Amino acid sequence: MLDDSDRRLLRHLQADPEQSMAALSTATGIPVATCYKRLDRLREQGVLRGQQMVLNWPALGFTVEVSLRVTLDKTNPRAFDEFLAAARDVPEVTEIQTFLGRVDVRLTVIARTMPHYQEIYRARILTLPHIADIEALMHVATIKDAEALPI
Repeated sequence: MLDDSDRRLLRHLQADPEQSMAALSTATGIPVATCYKRLDRLREQGVLRGQQMVLNWPALGFTVEVSLRVTLDKTNPRAFDEFLAAARDVPEVTEIQTFLGRVDVRLTVIARTMPHYQEIYRARILTLPHIADIEALMHVATIKDAEALPI
């Protein structure tokens, strides 16, 4: 269970994950040694899974983002497993989500240009196994992209 000090640490880490332990200690009012111990405990409990580098895809030339809603042919009992295994191998697929309902899987695909996307779509996406239906949604703008939790 999280106490007030844990929540304070997590709020400050979410706001600035690159801050030094000394800065975190000052911001939270928790001694440096205690910050280390609490963060180690939160990692052991699985609350903190690690830190990651977030790349700005458009700054690297990937200006096209498309969300694909995929319905699978579920007559094959291995359809999900085979589709997901093949989709993981497409480098331009940055996210794979599964759903219950009419849509089975959502893929996020990035590309440099629309012709590049068409190439990926035809050569890599349409060749994925067990696709019964696919709908493309072109990404226009990100309105909210918050990973921080209200803790």
